[in-house]
Amino acid sequence: MKELDFPFDSRLILKKRRSLKKQLLADEMARTKIKIAVLGGSTTDDIVSMAELFLLNLGIEPLFYQSEYAQFWEDGVFGNDELEAFSPDIVYICTSFVNLQFRSDPSLTQEQSDEIYKHQCERFKTLWSSLERFGCPIIQNNFEPPFYALLGSMDSWDYRGAGYLVNRMNLFFAEYAIEHDTFYLLDLNRTAAELGLARWHDRSYWYMYKVMCAREAVPTLSYKLSLIIKSIYGKNRKLLALDLDNTLWGGVVGDDGVDGLSIGQETAEAQAFYEFQMYVKDLKKLGVALSVCSKNEEENALAGLNHPEGVLCPDDFAVIKSNWEPKDVNLIQTVSALDLTTEALVFVDDNPAERERVTQSVPQAAVVKLTLPEFYVNEVSDAGYFEPVAISDDDLKRSEMYRKNAKRAELAAVAADYGEYLDSLEMIAKIEPFVPIYYQRITQLTNKSNQFNLTTRRYTQTQIEQFAKSSEYITLYGKLEDKFGDNGVVSVVIGQIVGGRLKIALWLMSCRVLKRDMELAMLDELVKAARAREIEILEGEYIPSAKNGMVCRFYPDTLGFSPTDKENVWTLDISEYTNKNTHIKINEG
Repeated sequence: MKELDFPFDSRLILKKRRSLKKQLLADEMARTKIKIAVLGGSTTDDIVSMAELFLLNLGIEPLFYQSEYAQFWEDGVFGNDELEAFSPDIVYICTSFVNLQFRSDPSLTQEQSDEIYKHQCERFKTLWSSLERFGCPIIQNNFEPPFYALLGSMDSWDYRGAGYLVNRMNLFFAEYAIEHDTFYLLDLNRTAAELGLARWHDRSYWYMYKVMCAREAVPTLSYKLSLIIKSIYGKNRKLLALDLDNTLWGGVVGDDGVDGLSIGQETAEAQAFYEFQMYVKDLKKLGVALSVCSKNEEENALAGLNHPEGVLCPDDFAVIKSNWEPKDVNLIQTVSALDLTTEALVFVDDNPAERERVTQSVPQAAVVKLTLPEFYVNEVSDAGYFEPVAISDDDLKRSEMYRKNAKRAELAAVAADYGEYLDSLEMIAKIEPFVPIYYQRITQLTNKSNQFNLTTRRYTQTQIEQFAKSSEYITLYGKLEDKFGDNGVVSVVIGQIVGGRLKIALWLMSCRVLKRDMELAMLDELVKAARAREIEILEGEYIPSAKNGMVCRFYPDTLGFSPTDKENVWTLDISEYTNKNTHIKINEG
């Protein structure tokens, strides 16, 4: 919905919240349903209503529990019947400086200041450990600076200052987040700074309604919350498609030539484009796939990307589409080549006409509204399209994986025989029970894989660990390597042992390894593990969703399962099973 896309008008959203919600719920979009418990240190009604709009727009349908005013600690630690019955999928602790119960005091001793700090740390640690009973992710605000500084600049570094306590608490919160995989911080400190403390701290709004920030700041805070939640549920964008002329450099390479382009350190404009290229390069390090979508001769595009003062080079891009075809056509072809969907796409182009065409033709893509080069970084970054909640080794390799996927697609296009093509990839798979080193990646996959996901059940990392340790479950993860590189963990199977059969609760696979027989290799190893537990029957279930239609016949048509009297449930007798995989070597090397 355009009104909720970044950058948004906070006043407009607050004014039209009811009509916007009505429109969103009427669009029949398939959404992930989650339950969010909001434990507030102040009044949270407006924050919840705004977060609901942003989450609905991101494909998530939330159901909220809200604590009574300032009862965040009591509800979290002692609970109540309503909260326990609610059984949240996410807990959001919405606290701020007003909940720290601390003022600047020139008469404090160092020992007294330390004691106050330790008390607050223990208070929050008790809260967080108590909330572990729900086995779900916890999102916690850190703290914004106080609305005044009694000691001036000294307030932030002297032990008697409230600002000093805020800094200590924020560091403590950060260290706790580093040590706990499913604990995430919403950076209230930065959020307040972006708006400006004078605007953030609306004391009249606090005195009258007990809301921790100004009314105009509420949509921004709620948007920041929605970014973390969508990242937890694997709804981040994955591909940044970039125009070239006046987007990655100043000037038109076909007219001005490489020497006439503005990029580097010589002028203010050149530095702005250089900084934007630096930012794009950093996104690639984060695992974002890059592509070029430019109306240019390819020779000119490559010459511009090899500019001696530039940061990016042709090898940084998974796909380069530099031609005179319509950009929406090129974008769809790029997405297809990388085995992605248009929901993964962020398009950046300085030309408003090109942006409008893509907006109309590829509505699921995010189209960035660029203004001036000096603002390009913030116009992409502040939208949070790629905001992570964790960074795994696979994330760091993902951009290179997509580039190599494009090479595989090129090889497949010229292969005479598909079986020979698969053999030419020289594939090796590692398929084993879940191990701690991959818990985080497995959790990521369960929460983001939609197309090749038979049941689309979502699990927390705590649940993944429980499955791995339980004798009632068989778990398998699959990694796939080939001559182009390592694809990382790409497939996950979880089965529950019930009687003499294994009920497959989850079977998913990353779309980047589709049509490479990885599913057959996983089945072979699943049968092997089931036989070791004296299981004779595998039972597979398909739960339809808006996105997993491609696997509706996976069990009978691909794996040879037989129908049962239950709709969308199939079984496989493995007593005489023979391996199906012929192109992938398993657990070698």
